[in-house]
Amino acid sequence: MSTLSRICNLSLVIIGLSVISVSYADPNNGHGRGQNKGFQGEKPNKWHNKSQNNHLGNEALFSVSLSYNEARAFALEGGFTGYSSLPPGIAKNLVRGKPLPPGIAKKAVPEKMLRQLPYYPGYEWRIVGNDLVLIALSTAIVTSIINNVFD
Repeated sequence: MSTLSRICNLSLVIIGLSVISVSYADPNNGHGRGQNKGFQGEKPNKWHNKSQNNHLGNEALFSVSLSYNEARAFALEGGFTGYSSLPPGIAKNLVRGKPLPPGIAKKAVPEKMLRQLPYYPGYEWRIVGNDLVLIALSTAIVTSIINNVFD
């Protein structure tokens, strides 16, 4: 066999192998991971950000030293009762560790009661429905909810 025919045969084998390897490299027929969207890749910090959202920095790890009984006693002592609870559809959106939902009416805690509540720099106490809520000022993250204090 001549050298030229060996080179041609070898070239055909190499081309054939490269075509086969390319066909195995794209098992989705060029459709990527979705419906003809192509491969968009994952964000490098996808899971890292997810864990940050679950912990939300210091706000979610913040511990409040006020019990329901203490808060309820302050409310009864000052005569701050009779508030209506939030409607169920809105109340389910008020969750510790999440931002205060937009449109929820929050009232200032009366000064007499506010003086008795623990003070945390960077946070404020608010009345939401009949609940006492501690909110981070910079992020509007709900840090603590004491339910039914103002029933």
